[in-house]
Amino acid sequence: MRVDLFTIFPEYFDGPLRVSLLGRARDEGLLEVRTHDVRDFATDRHRSVDDTPIGGGPGMVMTPGPLFAAFEASGARRPLFLLSPAGRRFDQAVARELAAGEGFSLVCGRYEGVDQRVADNLCDGELSVGDYVLAGGEPAAVVVLDAVARLVPGVMGNAASVDDESFSEGRLEYPQYTKPTEFRGYAVPEVLRTGDHARVARWRRAQSLRRTLTRRPDLLAGRALDGEEQALLAEFPDDGSGTDDGRG
Repeated sequence: MRVDLFTIFPEYFDGPLRVSLLGRARDEGLLEVRTHDVRDFATDRHRSVDDTPIGGGPGMVMTPGPLFAAFEASGARRPLFLLSPAGRRFDQAVARELAAGEGFSLVCGRYEGVDQRVADNLCDGELSVGDYVLAGGEPAAVVVLDAVARLVPGVMGNAASVDDESFSEGRLEYPQYTKPTEFRGYAVPEVLRTGDHARVARWRRAQSLRRTLTRRPDLLAGRALDGEEQALLAEFPDDGSGTDDGRG
């Protein structure tokens, strides 16, 4: 998979792209990330990429010329997305869509925003990583990269991990535990120590469902629980295992 990033701060990505899953994916040839300094395509000696808003107003706006030129010279793959608070919400479903392709490109905005002609006539869409404002699109680009890269075949050491985590089935992940089984008087739930794998699987499904009901009921889209889900919750009453007390 190839990902192209258009930014005025290419050095921002030096750290994230060298470590953890992203670094390993690049080292193993599973992920190619190219950064493009938009300032290299400015036409004045000051390498200007912004100007005052037409019609007045505070701040500066990224001009279209350098962004158009940078993309056209790059050979970057489409789709090209502008990272913007006005964009489509980036979630696990979008991450899967992007991971299923051969690559994509991201424009990292700065200042008060990017000239709308970039969004309308250069980009294929806009993506938003949340309802908040960042200083620039670079942190959002890292979020998108990380979420997509781990879905690329071969990137995760254990492929089953991708299918067994939050949002994979429209629910939050069940709480996780490791050794020791007791720590400072806090014990791991007894069911996890039984060796009964079928019962453990049911417990985990129940905890996943209860955690979602408690913390993110919106993920269930207001639907009523079916008979199997109600039976799971009845089989495993709330034991406080990471549902509503913040210990998960």
